[in-house]
Amino acid sequence: MNFVFSLFNYFPFGGLERDFMAISRACLARGHAIKVYAMSWHGEIPAGLDVHLVKGGGRTNHSRAAAFYQKLGAELAGSNHDLLVGFNKMPNLDVYYAADVCYRARVARQRSFLTRFTPRYRLLAAFEEAVFAPGADTDIIYLAGQEKRNYQKAYNTPDCRFYYGPPGVDVAAIRSQLHSDTRQQFRNELGLKADDVLLLMIGSNFHTKGVERSIRALAALPDHVRRRSFLHVIGRGKEGLYQKLAGKLGVAAQVHFEGGRDDVPRFLAAADFLLQPSLTENTGNAIVEALVAGVPVLATETCGYSEHVLQANSGLVVGCTPFRQEEMNTALVEMITSPQRQQWQENALRYSQQHDLGNRPQVVADILEQLATKRRRG
Repeated sequence: MNFVFSLFNYFPFGGLERDFMAISRACLARGHAIKVYAMSWHGEIPAGLDVHLVKGGGRTNHSRAAAFYQKLGAELAGSNHDLLVGFNKMPNLDVYYAADVCYRARVARQRSFLTRFTPRYRLLAAFEEAVFAPGADTDIIYLAGQEKRNYQKAYNTPDCRFYYGPPGVDVAAIRSQLHSDTRQQFRNELGLKADDVLLLMIGSNFHTKGVERSIRALAALPDHVRRRSFLHVIGRGKEGLYQKLAGKLGVAAQVHFEGGRDDVPRFLAAADFLLQPSLTENTGNAIVEALVAGVPVLATETCGYSEHVLQANSGLVVGCTPFRQEEMNTALVEMITSPQRQQWQENALRYSQQHDLGNRPQVVADILEQLATKRRRG
């Protein structure tokens, strides 16, 4: 089959981008042809992936997205493809891979009413409505029940257009590092003592991921706990802003930004807790990675995958209606000092063994084949 994949920008360390690449590899392995259109690309291009760069003009992200959509339409005129699969929202998609939160719901939750009159809102809301409106023809691969409900509340999208994609973390890679030698060796490399606490965050876009919230929670720990607690952040973001905040709060020496890393499983093996206090998050793959590694999680309820933390009983989930920093501060103290820590670890490992947390690329490839066959017949 001939698939066209579209995404605005690719770089190797984003969650959406990792999903895109894993799904692409799964489809290529099945013999499908994949042509990719993007505005920018950073990183290697796997053999067999036909990548085309389409520069979207404009000074703002939303104007570039609009230009990209127009140019993509021109590029695909007369194209003999089976499916146009979008990893970002735009009109005329056959399939949308719903890795982003409901934009309309997020703005209503986090922004003033006046935001709805801006050009950015009008464009992005129109793109979203083109995908989710009841009369639209786009099928949707959703990743978390919470976000599916948000979309349906906003647009009344019928159930029949939704297809579930389970988590897709690299279970084998994570489990390959789960032995005491790896943990101790890597903690030594990081300069951690036996009773030090490694708090881990994984993900780019530090503002959305809640890095500020984690730094403030670290700084609010009781002295005897804070002195032996260290926050390591993996991902790409504006590090300088958060290093200044850490310095202002007196924890600069305990906050480390690691950049993009390809050895995340080693960090998981060494970590004591994962922090995912996102402002908004469709899923939160790091949460599932932590469960596979047996690492207790502290997350906000806005993370779609916080439902796995609750189902597994493998940590704590704090509220966001509204979010209160004091609540997170208290929860972090509780987690670090709780006698339930060992039980949370065991619960996480048990849950990851009983549930499908790593098969997303294959399931999505199955769905795409099913939908392409359906559209051919239609």
